[in-house]
Parts: sequence; structure tokens; C-alpha cells
Amino acid sequence: MSYARLLSDDEHVELDLHPHWKTLVVPVLVLLVIVPVASYLTARVPEGTSQTGLRVGIIVVAAILLFLGTLRHVIRWATTHYIVTDRRLITRHGLIARNGRDMPLTRINDISFSHTVIERVLGCGTLVVESAGERGQLLLRDVPGVEMVQRRLYELADDALAARDDGGLHDRHDA
Repeated sequence: MSYARLLSDDEHVELDLHPHWKTLVVPVLVLLVIVPVASYLTARVPEGTSQTGLRVGIIVVAAILLFLGTLRHVIRWATTHYIVTDRRLITRHGLIARNGRDMPLTRINDISFSHTVIERVLGCGTLVVESAGERGQLLLRDVPGVEMVQRRLYELADDALAARDDGGLHDRHDA
């Protein structure tokens, strides 16, 4: 998805991320269980006058379970974006009802992360960004490469503050 319409003049996207792929493991497993079970049950329906009705019923139940157990999670993953620009952190999620939050990098006070042992092995985790604004904390779950994202976000926030304090005349690395 293009975020050009969200950006200000001379604002550049540094990172454009979805939640980590681990969020799709359980939905894929659900898919891999429901399809064969529904196929087996459909094939095992005994012949008779109610055969078609039972098969349709099995297919409908399987379709509902697939939607609840797989499709909605895939849609949630596909429509969740964590975008870091050189000026702000942008979050967007939702398909029909969209929600979003923008946090200027100059307002960031603290950036921390946490991850479990499994998340550490997979290279993801939770990023907590605290701002000076009244809404305070922004919690980003299942961020891929969470340590790299934290480091990059800190660098960009530091650069944004230096540019603001210098009036945008030069980068802090040039001083």
C-alpha cells in the first residue's frame, strides 16, 4: 500500500513493517486441520436423501471456522502497518474501520522493547514508545527485528531533535 498521501513534503519512509509472520502460524495450522477434516467428513456422509444437506452443512461450518480461525487473522495481519519515517511513527490497522496513530519523533521520550525466548529466536518482540504527548505510550506488538527497529527509531528521533534544535541547518553527525 502506498503511503505517499500520508507523508509531508520531504518526508521519507525509513521502515514499513507488518507484524511478524509468527502471528500467522496458528491461523495456518487451523487451515491445515479444518480443510482435511471437512473433506473427510464430507466424503464419509452416507448416501441417502439427506446427503446433500449434510454435505452443505459441513461445508458451511468449515467455512465459518475458516473465517474465524484463519481469514480474519490474515486480514488483520495484512492491514496492520508500522511505518517509520524520518519525522514520525505511523501506525495503521483495520480493513473497513481504520484506526491509526501518528507520533512525531521529536516527542519521543523513551523507546524500549521486550521479547520472550521464542520471540528472541524468531527475531520479533514488543516495542514500547513513550511520548511527551497526553496519550503517552504506543505499544507495537509482534514487531519484526524489534531490536533493529528500536535502534533505528532512536537514531531517527535523535536526528529529528537535532534538526529541530539546529533549525534544520545541518545533521548532528556533521557537527
